[in-house]
Amino acid sequence: MVKRKEKTSMLVFVDVEAAEGPTPFSGKMTEFGAVEFGTRESFHGRVYKTITHPAHAAKFVITGDAEPLASVIRRFSQWLDRFDARPVFVSDNPAFDWQWIAHGFDVAGIDNPFGFSARRIGDLYAGFSGNWKSTNVWKRLRRTVHDHNPVNDAMGNAEAYEEILRRFNQELPHTPDFQTSEE
Repeated sequence: MVKRKEKTSMLVFVDVEAAEGPTPFSGKMTEFGAVEFGTRESFHGRVYKTITHPAHAAKFVITGDAEPLASVIRRFSQWLDRFDARPVFVSDNPAFDWQWIAHGFDVAGIDNPFGFSARRIGDLYAGFSGNWKSTNVWKRLRRTVHDHNPVNDAMGNAEAYEEILRRFNQELPHTPDFQTSEE
């Protein structure tokens, strides 16, 4: 039996903005932001230049190219590698955000370092509060304003997560993540 090397994990809060459709099949990821929880270091990837849709603050209109998606994802991958830990994807809506990032890694021809799963902040809060329907109350705990700048939104989510842990007397996640052994 060969035991795999111990490796720590890190939480990476991610927020994606997109236009023209709800999935990578029909739309385009315009930009995304990521915040590493422990250091609060951030990454901003911008694929398209946009303006805010005049009728909806959370929708964007593409006005030009910024950088090819594969290039942005390669830079993101290098940024993640700097931390020498397994990244865990955390989002306020991972069903939306994760698909765009996974698509980007696929386009870049890079394995998705987040794997096939993500964590949802609202579920954590609902579990701690004991009320399954309480999935949006946590959003009031953000300090950085949620303004659809993806770095600001990811930072606010990281801040809210920390406050959730504090309020429910939970330890901050800085412990090793042991991978399974192989025979």
